[in-house]
Amino acid sequence: MLRRPGRAGSAQPPARGRTRRDQYSGGMPHTFDDETLTGVLGHMNRDHSDDNLLIARAFSPIADVISATMTTFDGAAGQWHVITADGVEDVIQVPWPGGEIAERREVRREIVALYDAACARLGVDARPHD
Repeated sequence: MLRRPGRAGSAQPPARGRTRRDQYSGGMPHTFDDETLTGVLGHMNRDHSDDNLLIARAFSPIADVISATMTTFDGAAGQWHVITADGVEDVIQVPWPGGEIAERREVRREIVALYDAACARLGVDARPHD
């Protein structure tokens, strides 16, 4: 079963839900090039699948998320495809905690901040970052 993402939600973590593009100060958020998207998404889904799941469980508006794959991101938010224990599929967007970004090096900083916020929300000890 697929649920289409809605347009409601907060623009600031730790709120759950989706983001609205018109909530961002610059109008349309920065779009990253294909090389950046491919590199970051490959790394996140290959090397940080547990982190994806933590982020999704912490910020998804639906309960019992058992699977999460990072599908894209832009200057405003990351996006994850989630699946619940009941087989419900959804797409969530989680805004970057530090606000809008426009450089590849900022993506890591914001994903780490989301991971830390997810751990705090779920009561999980965060691992140290290099």
